[in-house]
Amino acid sequence: MKYNDVLIKPVISEKASALREQNKYVFVVHPEATKTDVKEAVKKLFNVKVISCTTINVMGKEKRLRGRPGLTSAYKKAIVRVADGETIKVFEGV
Repeated sequence: MKYNDVLIKPVISEKASALREQNKYVFVVHPEATKTDVKEAVKKLFNVKVISCTTINVMGKEKRLRGRPGLTSAYKKAIVRVADGETIKVFEGV
């Protein structure tokens, strides 16, 4: 898997913004990506030193549309902790 395929998009939310103060960044990643894949992708794409990586499988929620039951899409997200003093520029403009 190529580095560009591992990271799908950054997560921009209040909770993710609060984690940024602890040098942690949140990404939606490919469902088959491992922690090692995510660490290498962040390291190569953003030129930062990665300390740790935590991955979470987020299951789809049950929703209703016009009375019919359905599910939102499931996805995998990763919380990446970088070394002190380093930042990822993708999140700084938001």
